[in-house]
Amino acid sequence: MAKTAFLGLGVMGYPMAGHLKTAGHEVAVYNRTSAKAEAWAKEHSGSFGSTPREASDGAEFVFACVGNDDDLRSVCLGPDGAFAGMKPGSVFVDHTTVSAKVTRELYAAAAELGIAFVDAPISGGQAGAENGVLSVMCGGDTAAYDRAEPVIDAYARICRRIGDSGAGQMTKMCNQIAIAGLVQGLSEALHFAEKADLDGRAVVEVISQGAAGSWQMANRYETMLDDHFEHGFAVDWMRKDLGICLDAANETGASLPITALVDQFYKEVQKIGGGRWDTSSLIKRLRTLD
Repeated sequence: MAKTAFLGLGVMGYPMAGHLKTAGHEVAVYNRTSAKAEAWAKEHSGSFGSTPREASDGAEFVFACVGNDDDLRSVCLGPDGAFAGMKPGSVFVDHTTVSAKVTRELYAAAAELGIAFVDAPISGGQAGAENGVLSVMCGGDTAAYDRAEPVIDAYARICRRIGDSGAGQMTKMCNQIAIAGLVQGLSEALHFAEKADLDGRAVVEVISQGAAGSWQMANRYETMLDDHFEHGFAVDWMRKDLGICLDAANETGASLPITALVDQFYKEVQKIGGGRWDTSSLIKRLRTLD
């Protein structure tokens, strides 16, 4: 059992930190809104710090799941950052979806202090976090990954090292690229079924058992048919992620025409007030065009 810290208690981080505690690890938490950290500590009989450094002081493993590149820098660096409280030989594991650029920047900064840095973005949504069945894709040194993987296992269905620093983030980009196209295709299929006066539920019951089946279809078709989107992974966050994907594509020379198109569709969803709607709200855009 390890002494750990968890920084960022959003819809993903809150239950993930809980799984660490349930697995028997010692857990201290930090959250920008301190009331949430206090609530977590009370619920799980853990502790909390008023700064990332305080929460991370002396921890063997520090986990983070925050918002974006700037948020990650803010919890890592500076006199109140986690790195300032971590000891040489400890491991920082970042579950945030950020750019590979900031990942490599912080990997280098951590290395100068004798700290290992593993980029470990996650997939599986809020339900995956709550049920402890996330997919975790990692980049970083093999030795650091091998040490962290048994601890990450507390909330993972699968955890794999893909390659060197940044490889986890690049793999998460592949995940988001695939999801963007899948959700748009599913939205068009359900919209077509509506226009053709078909029973959408009956349609999905059949086609989900064949080659068209997907996680998105199984977990989102009912709420899409019901025009309900107050749940799940927000459009605002998806646009942040797709922006990272498109920037990386420009750097690598990859062609992502569908991703670029769907990103603009999500921009239209934002314009009709859907920034906090689930990503499956692409079908709402099609209905609005009617």
